Amino acid sequence: MADYVIAPPAIAALPVRGGGLFPVRRIFCVGRNYAEHAREMGSDPDREPPFYFTKPADSIVINGADMPYPTETKDLHHEMELVVAIGVSGSDIQEADALNHVWGYCAGLDMTRRDIQNAAKKTGRPWDMGKAFDHSAPLGELVPAGSIDPGKGLIELKVNGQVRQTSDLSKMIWAVPEVIANLSRLVKLEPGDLIMTGTPENVAAVQRGDLLEGVIEGVGTVTTRIV
Repeated sequence: MADYVIAPPAIAALPVRGGGLFPVRRIFCVGRNYAEHAREMGSDPDREPPFYFTKPADSIVINGADMPYPTETKDLHHEMELVVAIGVSGSDIQEADALNHVWGYCAGLDMTRRDIQNAAKKTGRPWDMGKAFDHSAPLGELVPAGSIDPGKGLIELKVNGQVRQTSDLSKMIWAVPEVIANLSRLVKLEPGDLIMTGTPENVAAVQRGDLLEGVIEGVGTVTTRIV
């Protein structure tokens, strides 16, 4: 047994529909993967290849738990996303084989300190503190891939019962197999890796007390309250 000089951290894990836990290794996030969201963020969706940022594994919020409003921001935004869980390792994965590396899917929220992110953009600095903060990834239960088609289906988020974001997975600029293939050329994907695949348009601020309820057709839901 390893002789650690401090206690090793707990393993972050997602509950799986039907029972069990899926250990989370890394969280990769695709930026601006819906055309209308890219436009609302001031980018040209016809010119940009995929790009990525990350969140720590222990940023996940599970089982519908509350999300604490983060420090050092006055502009916390929601971003509703399909999340892909990798179950089979691979490098330089071909698009035709990409879905064979997927263990399952869930609904998730890429919560963003938009003011910190925008300040970093203006100075050309990393986005980490705008994206990779504590409790920044509320996720629903993980559903085994089975017959799920990640290329189509409603993706929607309500805040306090009112629809904020609504779109279809078919509107992704880079489809799930393309994202997996592209990312696997940059890093070797391993079991336990999650990929958050981008958000549709109409991201907006939330406040303490707001209830966020997201749904992805055929996949599941994610719920959290900002406290």
